[in-house]
Amino acid sequence: MAAPLVDADYRKEIGMARRDLRALIYSKQCAPIMLCLGWHNAGTYDAKMKTGGSNGSIRSGVELKHSANAGLEIAVGFCKEVKSKHPKITYADLYHLACIVAVEVTGGPSIDFVLGRKDSLESPEEGCLPDARQGAKHLRDVFYRMGLSDKDIVALSGGHTLGNAHKERSRFESLPWTTDPLKFDNSYFV
Repeated sequence: MAAPLVDADYRKEIGMARRDLRALIYSKQCAPIMLCLGWHNAGTYDAKMKTGGSNGSIRSGVELKHSANAGLEIAVGFCKEVKSKHPKITYADLYHLACIVAVEVTGGPSIDFVLGRKDSLESPEEGCLPDARQGAKHLRDVFYRMGLSDKDIVALSGGHTLGNAHKERSRFESLPWTTDPLKFDNSYFV
């Protein structure tokens, strides 16, 4: 699919989708899974090959079934509700926007949103996302593939301030990462 025409109408549609996402995330208390959707959609990026990344491919049946994406069909379903009201918006922009709104709704910083991502259904192979059970070398290999540094890895880990571990999704015990899994703050690092 070609990149969307980013004109005044598209920008207006993004603004309306942002409001709908804000209401949905607040009412369903689904900020953690929306943050996870945005990260897992973007986390397949390969800096050398210039492939993967925030392109909406996570909605494909193949990629959604990757073990790291267990449970994300919930977030994809929530986004379908918003997409049905705003069909002009690409899935790539919608998933990225949902992630940003999730951070904002939970008290995190306001994040600039650069729109105009194009959709793809080309899924990467299984194993592109980090698996904490494989240790530090694996985590570095995955993040370095994305072009990130050790400092970036630490900063991104702070996203775990939102949400709980769900044994059926991550295979980690069902515990909150922090005392308030719906508040974006520095407590994960503490």
